[in-house]
Amino acid sequence: MKEMKDELKQIIRSVKMYMETERLCGIEDFFVQPLSYQRTLEQLEQEVSGCRQCPLYKSRKNPVFGQGNQKAQLVFVGEAPGRDEDEQGQPFVGRAGELLTRIIQAMGFKRQDVYICNVLKCRPPENRNPLPTEIFACRGYLLAQLDIIKPKVICCMGKFACHVLLGEDVSISKVRGKFHDYNGVKLMPTFHPAYLLRNPGAKGLVWQDMQKVMTELKK
Repeated sequence: MKEMKDELKQIIRSVKMYMETERLCGIEDFFVQPLSYQRTLEQLEQEVSGCRQCPLYKSRKNPVFGQGNQKAQLVFVGEAPGRDEDEQGQPFVGRAGELLTRIIQAMGFKRQDVYICNVLKCRPPENRNPLPTEIFACRGYLLAQLDIIKPKVICCMGKFACHVLLGEDVSISKVRGKFHDYNGVKLMPTFHPAYLLRNPGAKGLVWQDMQKVMTELKK
């Protein structure tokens, strides 16, 4: 009986996440009241902590929900947690995170002024690329986060974040440097900090992108 109840709860949770994903993509017919307005980020984080929608929960040490100002004007979205993030349960705390912090500070912000999160909330084994099934299972959480925070600008870092938020498989080198629209929010694609560690020559391009973000935010 307990197994049946647990399975039913998981089915209901999956349906809710699917329906909310559809709503955030523009399909409103399923809803009397938007689910995101019934929840806070804290409640959403609790859901993530108990999520079993893909196998990554089996290998994670800690889910990595997000961190920062819940009313931030600027949100940074990365790909997935790495080893350090999985250990600490916080986004961007490894070498790539240190670089992101320096970028944020150079923009005139502190980390606590912005909000930082990833597409996936659990670390893929050996830091491999996210699988399509994992992205599908987790994307509803990201979309709900953005819907609750309502930032003025979103900076999506790397291929997978751009793929989810732009709705198409894109090349960062082709879409970076100009604003795109995400549900009425300005979205700036740019290179992931981990890419900059491997390709330091691209730091100047990222700074050009951040200067446009600063101008938009009048920073």
